[in-house]
This record gives sequence, structure tokens and C-alpha cells, in this order.
Amino acid sequence: MELHIETRSLTKRHPLTISRGTSTGSENLFVTISHEGATGVGECAPGVLSDYLLAGKAETAIRSAMEGFEIERGPFAAMEAMREEGVEEAAAAAVDIALWDRLAQLAGLPLYRHLGLPTPSVPTSVTAGIDPPETVRKKADEFLSRTGARYLKVKLGYPGGLEEDKAGYLAARQAAIRHSARLRVDANGGWSPEQAIQMGAWLAEHDCEYIEQPLARGEEESLPAVFAARRLPIFLDESVRTSQDVPALADRCDGVNLKLMKTGGITEALRLVATARAFGLSTMIGCMGESSVAIAAGVAISGLFDHVDLDSHLNLMTDPASGLSLVEGIVTPPERPGHGAKLNAE
Repeated sequence: MELHIETRSLTKRHPLTISRGTSTGSENLFVTISHEGATGVGECAPGVLSDYLLAGKAETAIRSAMEGFEIERGPFAAMEAMREEGVEEAAAAAVDIALWDRLAQLAGLPLYRHLGLPTPSVPTSVTAGIDPPETVRKKADEFLSRTGARYLKVKLGYPGGLEEDKAGYLAARQAAIRHSARLRVDANGGWSPEQAIQMGAWLAEHDCEYIEQPLARGEEESLPAVFAARRLPIFLDESVRTSQDVPALADRCDGVNLKLMKTGGITEALRLVATARAFGLSTMIGCMGESSVAIAAGVAISGLFDHVDLDSHLNLMTDPASGLSLVEGIVTPPERPGHGAKLNAE
């Protein structure tokens, strides 16, 4: 097995501000695994739950976990090896994605077909971050115009409180109406329980479909009151990382937002979806600051989800990978073996 690891800088077309801060880009790690004529590629994108890349530990952790690993044992064994070594989920995801990409290539099938899943068919949302209202309107208008997206996710949790939230949302709503796009909201844990209840009632009267992560991770004990008073479905994102988190939260949300950088890749993602469905929850797949490589892996399993939020590659100045297309708002892989994304030469 040949293991190659490299880091590339990604710059956002539109800087993204959420309730916890602003991101203008990231240093993403790309893992390439080659064996017996097939090569898979995966990606690690740092997020709020990950400081591995910033700490410079991701590559060392991956190499340590994979040293002497027999590739024939497959992704499930690799996941256990990385857990034993304490490899953080975002870094583990890069290896997991690369292994699945390679297996699908060996099978001669697109990854979604290799996994026995349907063709991706759910349109993605695109995102409007926290900005002054006129900036929100302009950015949302540009994003919707350029992509033809059918859904707009609006980030709330403004530092100035609910009046700023309402002004920002209404600005995004203007752009959404102009492009016939439907609206969702993600507070990224930026509200108190009282604010979440109040804002949920207001949003229900202003065309919003659902609310994501109203309270901060760590405040899950306050969720039952918000859930009981809800006027809109509530999805949890930061509160849910792996399948083990679902049972304790299933009675206080309507759905969960899965991200490959949280689960550690496709292998655990499949478990999380199964667990969520067993508890009667709706499902969403989202992303961090990822290029087309990790997005392609998410697209491969997107047929399992009610909602799709795989848009980070659409907000890059230059995507270091190619292969995906946007067809009537649906992020679509090519009909070739593997997840479909290829890392471009620098």
C-alpha cells in the first residue's frame, strides 16, 4: 500500500460568518492510497470540532495508525485501527473516503452504486452567512444566481440579538423569493432557549422550513423545552458526531445533520443514518469547508438523506478537485468508478 499525504490551501469566494466566528478558507489535508493498480483519494477539512491540522498532528496520526495496515481488511478495520490510535474524526475521514473510493474503482462502479444506494436526487442548499442585511442580500443573490440552487440556508445567531437575526433573515428572504428558493435556518448554537422559542415562532410565519442547532453543543439538557414549544422541525448538528450520540437526543429533535468530518467518514456515517432512522428521525447531510473530494463522498451516500447541504465546494475561489456537476440543483457525480472527484495537479 502506498500512502501519500499533502496539504492544500482553500480560499472561500465569500467569507462565511456564523455565530462562532468567520472563516475565509482553510488548510485541508488530502490522502491518496494506492494498491494493486487502484488509487483512492480522501480529504480532511478542519472545522470547529477539529484542531488537528492547526496543531500539525493529522499526518503523523494517520501514518502511525496505517503503518503495517493490511489494505485487504477494508474500511471497517481501518476505522477501528484509527480509533485505537486516537485519530481525530476529520483526519480519519480522509483515510476512510480514500479506501471507499479505491474499493469502488476496483469494483468498476460509481461509489453510490457500489454501496447499493440510489442515484443522488435531493437538491442541495447553498448558504448565506451572518453579515449586514445588504451584504446578505447581495451574497445570497450571487450564490443563487450562479448555482441555480433551490434552497437557501440562512445562518443566524447575530451578536446583536434577535432583531439583527430578523433583519438578516429578511434580507436573505428577498433574494430567495427572487430566485424561487426555499429557506432553512442554522443558528449554530447561537441562541438561548428563550430566544430559540421566540425566533422559531417568528420564522414559522416567514417561510422557514426548519431550524438547525438552536442551542450550543453542551446545552442539550435545555432542548426538551425548546422541542416541546417548537413551531418548526429542529435538526441537531454540532450536538451529534457519531451514532452513539443519537439515542440520548432522539426525544428532543426531529432530525440530525450528519457530516463526514464528524463521523470519521462513510463507514460510521452509514451507522449513524441507520441509528437515526431506527429512532424515527429525519436525516440531513452537511459539510465543513470541503473541496469536491469530500463532497463527492457525501454525494455518494446522499440518497439516504431527506435534506442535503453539500455546497462548500461551490463557495471556493478555486476548487483543487474536479468531477462533480450541478444538475437542476443536485450535486451529481460522474458515472465512473469511485466517488468521481479527482484531485487536480497543483
